Amino acid sequence: MRIAIFNQKGGVGKTTTALNLGAALVRAGEQPVMLDLDPQGHLSGIFGQAPQDAGKSLFAFYQDDKPLADLGMDWPHMGRLIPSHQQLIKVDSVFGKGPSILNKLRVGLEAMEQAAPARPTVIDCCPYIGVLALNAIFACDRLLIPISTDYLSLQAADHITRTLQVLEPVLKRRVERRYLLTRFDRRRRMSSDVRQRLLDRYGDEVLETVISENVAVAESPSLNRDVFQHNAASTGAHDYMSLHAELKSLGFL
Repeated sequence: MRIAIFNQKGGVGKTTTALNLGAALVRAGEQPVMLDLDPQGHLSGIFGQAPQDAGKSLFAFYQDDKPLADLGMDWPHMGRLIPSHQQLIKVDSVFGKGPSILNKLRVGLEAMEQAAPARPTVIDCCPYIGVLALNAIFACDRLLIPISTDYLSLQAADHITRTLQVLEPVLKRRVERRYLLTRFDRRRRMSSDVRQRLLDRYGDEVLETVISENVAVAESPSLNRDVFQHNAASTGAHDYMSLHAELKSLGFL
């Protein structure tokens, strides 16, 4: 199972969701592979020991055809990390946009899965449509789209939907997706309004679980921890376990 976490808009909780969904998988007995496909490397920064050498990062997979399995690093409490590097920003300009590069991540993940028992893979995507994001969309089985509860995020959801519609003839399939509301504040009418508008547009593809605005969720990345390590009794930890349970019940995981 490969799940990509993507939104063309920044600041919606994409990396936070990747981190805490991965941690929830671990708590459920899985050992996920966390793949940081964002040149900004926020997920790798939370790991705290990402290599400075681009040749030991995901960039080497694109530049030198290094197997993904050789680039993985053990991440206590999180499974394994395939780290990012700022050199990934070059992938768009260096490798173009032909079919081979667009399918490169899919082929690499298939090779990794054939060589070892399959593990769930969580892909943290960059916040723009380019070769890297397209690699994730072409490679994933499922797409999780975090939407923060503001009106600009509704526009971003529409942009993503149109992008996927354009890609579907090339993919020859419809990418299964779910929309996840983040930074949800029950005290603000706007949160409920955004949720209702999202439901009106996307119906059952909107998850019932919402990720509440929560101090523990916001603080934990700065401490190089997931929300469960930081405060397992917090509302944020409860929300992410609820997210895992709902995705599991839907067959999304």
